Amino acid sequence: MTRKRHPRTLSEDDLSLWQQVARTARPLKPTTILAKPGHTLPDADPAPIDPPPKQPARTIPAFRVGEAARYDHSKGHNLTPTLEAQLTAQHVQMDRKTFGKMKKGKIRPDRKIDLHGMSLAQAHPALTRFILGAQADGCRLVLVVTGKGKVRDDPGPIPTPRGVLRNQVPSWLSLPPLGSVVLQVTDAHISHGGSGAYYVYLRRHPGRRGR
Repeated sequence: MTRKRHPRTLSEDDLSLWQQVARTARPLKPTTILAKPGHTLPDADPAPIDPPPKQPARTIPAFRVGEAARYDHSKGHNLTPTLEAQLTAQHVQMDRKTFGKMKKGKIRPDRKIDLHGMSLAQAHPALTRFILGAQADGCRLVLVVTGKGKVRDDPGPIPTPRGVLRNQVPSWLSLPPLGSVVLQVTDAHISHGGSGAYYVYLRRHPGRRGR
């Protein structure tokens, strides 16, 4: 059986205490309600509080002690942006019309170097000689073939990007002495090797005229 609640009647002492508290309280709304002797204050029941929404339960695959962990090595575990994403995010430094034709494979590279089979110690000086020599001879677009690299069977605890040369060449091209010579680097068109090669567009040699 529900007990019926009756409103309380304020006495003079209650009213005095209420007015003291009201002077120190900061109203939430501009409207102020003043209590007078004989007025009643209803006993308001607090509004019900909704329970927090339930989070969906995470399902964990069954696993037995001694069982090998199921890990998809093809996805890798390197959280840095992919090389393709980094190249795409680069600002176009060269003429946009020429850049568009180059990306579509409509410009034939003036020269080509293939770094397949080279170690990092061999490839770096070979690439440096090739780029500087090509610019000195007036070349503007050259093709650097690196290959796509292979996926290691056991990547180990330290992330190792696929294709060591493919990942290292853009860094070499941005650092001295090649950084001041190279104007743009991007993946080659499929007709020139696709993601296994780079278009490298060179700055015009100061002592030469041409495109």
